[in-house]
Amino acid sequence: MLLPETVEVTTGENPVGSVIWLHGLGADGHDFEAIVPELRLPRDLPLRFVFPHAPPRPVTINGGMSMRAWYDILSLDSEGRADAQGVRESTAQLEALINREIERGVDANRIVVAGFSQGGAIAINAVLHAKRRLGGLMALSTYIALPGELAASAGHRDVPVFMAHGSFDPMLPMQWGRASADKLVEAGFSVEWRDYPMAHAVCAQEIDDIRAWLISVFAAVKAESQT
Repeated sequence: MLLPETVEVTTGENPVGSVIWLHGLGADGHDFEAIVPELRLPRDLPLRFVFPHAPPRPVTINGGMSMRAWYDILSLDSEGRADAQGVRESTAQLEALINREIERGVDANRIVVAGFSQGGAIAINAVLHAKRRLGGLMALSTYIALPGELAASAGHRDVPVFMAHGSFDPMLPMQWGRASADKLVEAGFSVEWRDYPMAHAVCAQEIDDIRAWLISVFAAVKAESQT
């Protein structure tokens, strides 16, 4: 499979883990690049951040205009809005990026998949269908794109999950994110939920919470490797 083009940022030499972070609709891989230094990760936790670019495609709800998108959005309905084939194709691209990190010497349990909005939906779907136990899932201002497949998914339920949403989000109502978090919990996942008084965005407190979560995820992996 042809890998998507990516932007990469490392926080130190010889990264001990990777974070593959997918952008939202209409953005690109540079969208969250500037957040990496804001995370202020400790020097003893060098990570590689991989920010892929989604391919341009027509988006139905935007009048068929072509823009970078992980899948087409067919409607504003919470259940039938996502183009299922597009979701599966982008999930396969994310899985290919995961495999590349493994080939680069990063164990699967040291790989966090993350995403904002559309990108978060792909990250969730990848974890639901992952053959290997990944290090964590960070899903920001997003939802489960294919809820009908949740019950039958064979992903590892012990993956740490961080979900966050803006309580004033006019594009993806927080209720969608909260309902998706509840569905993941019902399916056996442990979800750390946060919401913030913001719109469809990322705020300073959220960045602080992401920092704490990432440190805890990799600390847990380090502890497991030492036992």
